[in-house]
Amino acid sequence: MLFAFHLIDKPGVGELRLKVRPDHKIYLGAVKDQIAFAGPLLAEDGETMVGSLLVIDFPTLAAAREWLSREPFTRAGIYGASSVLAFNNMWPQKTGFPAV
Repeated sequence: MLFAFHLIDKPGVGELRLKVRPDHKIYLGAVKDQIAFAGPLLAEDGETMVGSLLVIDFPTLAAAREWLSREPFTRAGIYGASSVLAFNNMWPQKTGFPAV
């Protein structure tokens, strides 16, 4: 089942986010075949990262929450607010969007 992770950074953690980001990307790489989509949420300037939006396939909500508990940004205390909800993808994905 797909789960949507809506994760908002605490204020003032931009530098820490950049420091931990390589570990975060490695951790995501371990579930790359389960990811429907993933990326940073951005501030109004379109550049400053202020959170994360991930949709990942896990067998249960408990498994999704367990994965999030070990995620490097979570462990570093970057997120100030988080939610994990089941997600039903009812709209086909478009191709041609840039991946950064």
